[in-house]
Amino acid sequence: MSVMSCPGCAGAPLAEETARGAARTTAGDMVSLSLPGIHCGACVSGVERGLKKLPEVLDARVNLSLKRVSVHTRGDADEDGLINALLALGFEALPLDSDTLRAAEGDPVGRSLLLRLAVAGFAMMNVMILSVAIWAGAEDATRQLFHWISAVIALPAVIFAARPFFVSALSVLRVWRVNMEVPISLAILLASGLSLYETMAGGENAYFDAALSLTFFLLIGRYLDHRTRAAARSAAQELAALEVPSATCIRDGAPVRVKAADIVVGDMVQVPAGGRVPVDGIVDVGQSQMDRSLLTGESLPVAAQVGSKVVSGEVNLSNPLVIRATAVGQDTTLRRMAEMVAVAESGRSHYTPVADRAAQLYAPLVHGLAALAFVGWFSATGDLRYSLNIAIAVLIITCPCALGLAVPAVTTAASGSLFRKGLLIKSATALERLAEVDTVVFDKTGTLTDGTPILTDLQSLSADDRAAVFALSRSSDHPVSRLLASALDGMQVVAFELDDVFEVAGEGVSGFDAGVPVRLGKSRSASGGTVFQRGGGAEQVLRIDETLRPGAHDLVSSLVAQGMQVEILSGDTDFAATNIGGRLGLGASKGGMLPADKIDQLAALQDQGKHTLMVGDGLNDMGAMAQAFVSISPASGVDATRATSDIVLLGRSLAPIEDALRVARSARARIRENFGIAICYNAVAVPLAVSGYASPLMAALAMSSSSILVILNALRVRS
Repeated sequence: MSVMSCPGCAGAPLAEETARGAARTTAGDMVSLSLPGIHCGACVSGVERGLKKLPEVLDARVNLSLKRVSVHTRGDADEDGLINALLALGFEALPLDSDTLRAAEGDPVGRSLLLRLAVAGFAMMNVMILSVAIWAGAEDATRQLFHWISAVIALPAVIFAARPFFVSALSVLRVWRVNMEVPISLAILLASGLSLYETMAGGENAYFDAALSLTFFLLIGRYLDHRTRAAARSAAQELAALEVPSATCIRDGAPVRVKAADIVVGDMVQVPAGGRVPVDGIVDVGQSQMDRSLLTGESLPVAAQVGSKVVSGEVNLSNPLVIRATAVGQDTTLRRMAEMVAVAESGRSHYTPVADRAAQLYAPLVHGLAALAFVGWFSATGDLRYSLNIAIAVLIITCPCALGLAVPAVTTAASGSLFRKGLLIKSATALERLAEVDTVVFDKTGTLTDGTPILTDLQSLSADDRAAVFALSRSSDHPVSRLLASALDGMQVVAFELDDVFEVAGEGVSGFDAGVPVRLGKSRSASGGTVFQRGGGAEQVLRIDETLRPGAHDLVSSLVAQGMQVEILSGDTDFAATNIGGRLGLGASKGGMLPADKIDQLAALQDQGKHTLMVGDGLNDMGAMAQAFVSISPASGVDATRATSDIVLLGRSLAPIEDALRVARSARARIRENFGIAICYNAVAVPLAVSGYASPLMAALAMSSSSILVILNALRVRS
């Protein structure tokens, strides 16, 4: 059975789908598998020959570029059997979801536009050939014949090629609204209708070539617009592309291939080497290295072993793992990130209402202007054709595509660029506000430092004092106490048995060693830091140095060099805050700050007219982050802080914050430039069209060029 259809026919897609269905019926099923290990022609021939020897396989074709094999089977072959057969041949194989493959086969919108563009171009060239004969002097019956032949070619071609414009215009007219497709459709219909009227009336002039040329160049603009939009692919789409459609679960002791949507919390999920993690979970069996670069922007792999947390979207680099699912479906980290980005990208910045108001005024103004141009020129010349052409040109050239794209094109390109650098934009106005920042305020612990303190003075303590410190530190849940207990345990210190141990919040823990009071905690002198004191003796300082986060020093140096005011507000001691500030070259470092103190300090900065960026990670930073003009939280921060922040820093390094400030300023400049491009375009183009210096064809070229120019300008934020 064969099904054929003219490729220019609107029914071609249906015919092609019918043909593919018939082919599947006769040729059996098709299974597609990923082959991450193939790298040469010998691999290709080895896979194809090996699979073709299987009785259930009809044919096999390997795509080396995509590292993929398509296997046509008799219908009784299963995916797992083919994977095992390839493993026996020495080739690792991974399943590919059919829905994902169909989505990745190509760009259906782009293919449709190209098909319509080809039809319009082919018809336009044929009609132009006939027009040459008419322009050369064909008269009477010959001219009329050529006009009718042109009509037969042009009208079906226009109906098919311009269908995207017609459908969009009709959809809004049905609900008594207008969009930018309405004047475009009206212009095409006027050009075609005028030509048909001239032909039926036996007139000397028909303009089917103009109608086709108009459609052709409008489609060129639409296709280029589509391609340049694809170049500004959003971060939300990139995150969605990381989702795994299916996975292997261990159920009743046996591996079962299931859709990712069917995985439930508690399922044991196999993740092969080279595979992507389908759900959030905890490693139950195995150890490996995980690639988190697409999620966090970090290039170095992260170790994963039994008990380690892994999240959806990560790539298992080394060895097979079995993970216990802890979050599935909409609750996975990957899905939540995609939803947050999608909200931010589709949100409304402060510039958006400007474009919206201009677009609302557009319809009545442009139609009124076109009507006035027609009436004025017809009154002056009495030439219906010439007056209609001017009205058509006005309708097309005033299309507000460039104005409508000015903001969203920049927002999408900027958020995608920052996501690839390891920053997740959550708020629609975050970039806009970030561009105005002139003061940056950092929390210390867990933000400028990575939360891994280093003890430097334990060896200076006597053996008895170390034993007492160990006993005191074991009695407290304070982070410094836990650090001391861990360090002393590693030194194999044996703790004393103390009497009457008690803890005072914010002061430390105390007790009695053979009747002598001992204390571990906050210094009561001006020296600051954590101290140990026995009886009435001198305080012995236990100096704790903290490790700076990667990129912290370079970031602070760059901010200061740019003339920004940089401060540290820490809940830790003044000594600790000043120590870190000194290492970073900062004088403005304040310790002992309660949450309310941080809020008051940010409010004071704002009263001075400062636009503050607050970077923090703890619960005590939430109020300050809400008070700040814009806020950033590391992904390592607590959940509530990440929820409060405008931007989440996905990796460990602070370096992307500088990128965020640069991209934000660039985005603001690109938006303003795009508004300028749109205004200048209309200031020049509209008078030309009304004055009769722009034909409908020139108007179509100008309108498409302005839209493409705006998108290309938006893409500059990525450089």
